[in-house]
Amino acid sequence: MIFVTGATGLLGSHVLVELLKRGKTVRALKRKTSNLKPVQSIFKHFFGENADAEFNKIEWVEGDILDIQSLEEGIEGCSIVYHCAALVSFRKRDFKKLMKINKEGTANVVNVSLNHNVSQFCHVSSTAAIGRSVSKEVYDESNKWVNSAENSNYAISKFSAENEVWRGKEEGLNVVIINPCVILGVGDWNESSLSLFKVIKNGLKFYTPGTNAFVDARDVAFIFCELSERKIENERFLVISENVPFKLLFEKIAKEFGVKPPTIRVKKWMTGIAWRIEGVLAYLFGKKQNITKETAQSSMMTTKYSNEKIKAAIGHEFISIDDSVKHAVDYFKAQG
Repeated sequence: MIFVTGATGLLGSHVLVELLKRGKTVRALKRKTSNLKPVQSIFKHFFGENADAEFNKIEWVEGDILDIQSLEEGIEGCSIVYHCAALVSFRKRDFKKLMKINKEGTANVVNVSLNHNVSQFCHVSSTAAIGRSVSKEVYDESNKWVNSAENSNYAISKFSAENEVWRGKEEGLNVVIINPCVILGVGDWNESSLSLFKVIKNGLKFYTPGTNAFVDARDVAFIFCELSERKIENERFLVISENVPFKLLFEKIAKEFGVKPPTIRVKKWMTGIAWRIEGVLAYLFGKKQNITKETAQSSMMTTKYSNEKIKAAIGHEFISIDDSVKHAVDYFKAQG
């Protein structure tokens, strides 16, 4: 039996699909308020007429990674844990919440896994957790964390979560960590990185000059499960497909939707105004703040990552970003 946290999220739902494709028995953690419809939609996309049958194979349990009792009950009888649950936020005011969910929540899952003699602990981290370095043009797994003003609160929380996993290793847990970059795929386009598709479909006029790494959710889920199945342990792997300029990515998405691509290059001073206005609107009207100081700064930076270690470890060939964008846009079009 495999226990999955964060199973209703973008990556977690793809992990469920991949595990079921491999014939695994799965127990998935969900909160009482979780909406399973997006997961069911993803299952329909991948399994077609067999979607309901596959979905019903999952044993859903209610709980929370901050509720140790629910974790104890959920992990009971499971030999492998896939820890996908996390909070993604770049708002300064969410720092305590980020540390609570990402660091303390991970510590809880690690501790309960140790108590139940789990044989494998598979953890989803982030490229953000490897920190920043002024001496590297392309980041890889050898990068050492350095305290820096450029590290976002989210990055700090994910780095702290990784430390809890490595602490679990020292206490006898067999672990593997993946550090995916920005994940693209099918799912709810109001959530996570997928909101980018909605923004561009609705007519985005601006682009930023930065570069970042992107990867398909199908690749991340496959690699996660493959590392577990091959029992590759006590290592961590950056999981990225391509380093792509934001402008080029936006153009690819716009082309697939058949809409006009962004044509106005954002200046640094413009991002400063944008995140301040968004912050005021969020404060006054409770609106979701899509642009923060941290996201504005990162969108102007060129940040590149290497995938050589994971390719050497399992010989994986990544889905191209062109194919990833087309796959996602076709899904969103089908959803109406």
